[in-house]
Amino acid sequence: MTTLTARTTATQYCTFMVDGATFGVGVHEVQEVIRYQEMTRVPLSSSVVSGLINLRGQIVTAIDLRRRLGLPEREEGELPVNVVIRRDDGPISLLVDEIDDVVELDDSTIEPPPKTLRSANSGLVAGVHQLEDRLLLILATDKALQVSDL
Repeated sequence: MTTLTARTTATQYCTFMVDGATFGVGVHEVQEVIRYQEMTRVPLSSSVVSGLINLRGQIVTAIDLRRRLGLPEREEGELPVNVVIRRDDGPISLLVDEIDDVVELDDSTIEPPPKTLRSANSGLVAGVHQLEDRLLLILATDKALQVSDL
């Protein structure tokens, strides 16, 4: 007699902190994580765009995730970390407070975000997972990196 076992799918997430909250993006989306880079401001750009960085000769837009989420600015002297996200139209950097771990999650354990999230940020969280001691918010990177709607 053959027994069938349910097949689960697992995904690895690069996790990082923003204003005390833990966020994650799929490692398949992450090109690299690099320390803070000096930026060139872009006049008349959206307030979430911190500037442009030169990443080994490639110009990359840096989006501050704190600003994108409507959170307070970092304290004076606190430098963000760049999580460079791979996209079809070129990489974009997300500025986060600090890098955490890479975690592997069973996709079936990720719940949809609560319907009670503020409407402005509701599309930025694709899912929620209960870690041992905190919640992991799965970032909807397509929405988070979209500045044309701001």
